[in-house]
Amino acid sequence: MKAYADALASRKIVQADTLDTLIDEFMRSSEYTTKSDKSRKGYDLYIRRLRAHKMGTGLMVQMPLQAVQHPTARGVFKAWRDTMADKPRTADYAWVTLARILSVAKDNGRISVNVCERGGRLYTADRAEKIWTADDIQAIMQHASEPLRMAFLMALWTGQREGDLLRVPWSAYDGSRIRIRQGKTGARVSVPVGQPLKVALDAAAQSKKTTTILANTRGRSWTEDGFRASWGKACRSAGIEGLTFHDIRGTAVTRLALAGCSTSEIAAITGHALKDVEHILDAHYLGGRVELAEQAMAKLELHVTTDPTACPP
Repeated sequence: MKAYADALASRKIVQADTLDTLIDEFMRSSEYTTKSDKSRKGYDLYIRRLRAHKMGTGLMVQMPLQAVQHPTARGVFKAWRDTMADKPRTADYAWVTLARILSVAKDNGRISVNVCERGGRLYTADRAEKIWTADDIQAIMQHASEPLRMAFLMALWTGQREGDLLRVPWSAYDGSRIRIRQGKTGARVSVPVGQPLKVALDAAAQSKKTTTILANTRGRSWTEDGFRASWGKACRSAGIEGLTFHDIRGTAVTRLALAGCSTSEIAAITGHALKDVEHILDAHYLGGRVELAEQAMAKLELHVTTDPTACPP
């Protein structure tokens, strides 16, 4: 009788498997547990929204696995996503979180179909021409505090991401190079320090108070939230609109290209894959194309006027 009762109880558990069960399994998987605190925090936010969303008379997460795999579930999940449509990027992060949960469930053999596998995103990023011009750079250097100016210089001369720069310790700087392990990809880069940045770093090293190179006005390492709040205020004070700190990374790529650097040389500094450098120059950060075109035309004119074997004008 005990064996029968245990078997019956086990069967009930299987029958009770729902979307919520898949969420629990995802949060126990390495796809969740091995992520950074920031990534898990992002997952947690949208998982809470998933679990709170009502569908009809019940919660959406109470959907049984058979319903989760049915083609009509995609419409249900899109309706949930569209409750956040006023903030397209938020809606897309929510969709990606759900798609990841279902992907892990599919890989584990818990479901056979991931109805969120393709598409479903609302936000389309268009960073075309979103680079920091000489005027923008001058404005932020005039209006930002010394700690923010240091952060800007590091981003402009290394092409690294905000989060990676905030974590760089003084021990990673040897007077001529900065060694950085990129948090997003795990790539390790050793960036030669340009003279303007070296001057700033060497001056700051004389009075360093933290283990990290970048510190706030109180002499403490930045938190990401604290840095973003201070950066936003500085940009507003400088009258800068439509540009983000992340756009400095693309600006660094463009500056290197304008300086005549090859794709491989740019990638060696920024840590991008070669194809990503090409994609940035080709599709996203196009503000330097006018200058590149002028350089190319100047080279052609020089070639035509100085090489007797060149094609006639």
